[in-house]
Amino acid sequence: MQIKGHGAKLPRKQDDAILALLSCKTMDEAAKKIEVAPSTLFRWLQDNAFRQQYQKAKSQCVSQAIARLQQASLEAVEVLQTVMADITTPPSVRVTASKTIIDSAIKGVELEEIVLRTEKLEKLFEEKGE
Repeated sequence: MQIKGHGAKLPRKQDDAILALLSCKTMDEAAKKIEVAPSTLFRWLQDNAFRQQYQKAKSQCVSQAIARLQQASLEAVEVLQTVMADITTPPSVRVTASKTIIDSAIKGVELEEIVLRTEKLEKLFEEKGE
């Protein structure tokens, strides 16, 4: 995975460290990958600028993962609908598919309501100058 723009102000080795931290399972593995001592990597993580760039890169990774989940969700709903409608599927499986669809729909509505309410509150704060 390529994360663009996350380390523009960091030395190249620290930029590599961020990518290694994102792709390796452990800090020791990341340090080995970029050929620095684990203590060096740990020290860099104490540095505010490095830590901020690392957090930004992690956020970008999470955003990409969420986007992929959202893309797959349409297919997932189709699968649930197919299972739910298939009378040859065991009833317990059909009920689970039905419940999953209903629960997901309710959560979606709740989330939309929270977003709308949050946007209204933010607008009120902006209007009052707070």
